[in-house]
Amino acid sequence: MTTIFDFTRMESAANWLSMGDAVMGGRSVGRLRPTAAGAAVFEGVVSLENNGGFASARSRPLRRRLPANARLMVECRGDGKTYKLVARTDAAFDGIAYHASFAPPATDWTTCVFAPTDFAPTFRGRVVLAPPLQTASIVTLGLMIAGKQAGPFSLQLRRIGVVPSAPR
Repeated sequence: MTTIFDFTRMESAANWLSMGDAVMGGRSVGRLRPTAAGAAVFEGVVSLENNGGFASARSRPLRRRLPANARLMVECRGDGKTYKLVARTDAAFDGIAYHASFAPPATDWTTCVFAPTDFAPTFRGRVVLAPPLQTASIVTLGLMIAGKQAGPFSLQLRRIGVVPSAPR
């Protein structure tokens, strides 16, 4: 496994920007912040007011290219809600985003692993026709909570990394 973000180091969370539904008039808030417990937490409150309903955080552009056909992994502990790992293949604010959903348990740390085929291409939350995700083309990674899951949320994170696919 190759670590992309090691959230046991407090400075790793500084490479992430918060984004939410305020861009469309919503009132949800979320952020990724370091904790003193050797992890980071993606936390906030999802509000359905003003047609809102999502919060997200996105990394700054990655400093290195990821391997082709790699599997992405997230070491995390959830809160009973469903989250999305988001991969983007360009640094534009808006455009195609590839989403993979996961619902980690609230009681134990777990490692969620995603093959490139687990990611659905979306544009503004709607599935669209687009080429499959090419991990070597990933420019930014993100986390999102959506799907009308109103209320507070908290996703703890230790690492995000890549696991090369086994040779065929």
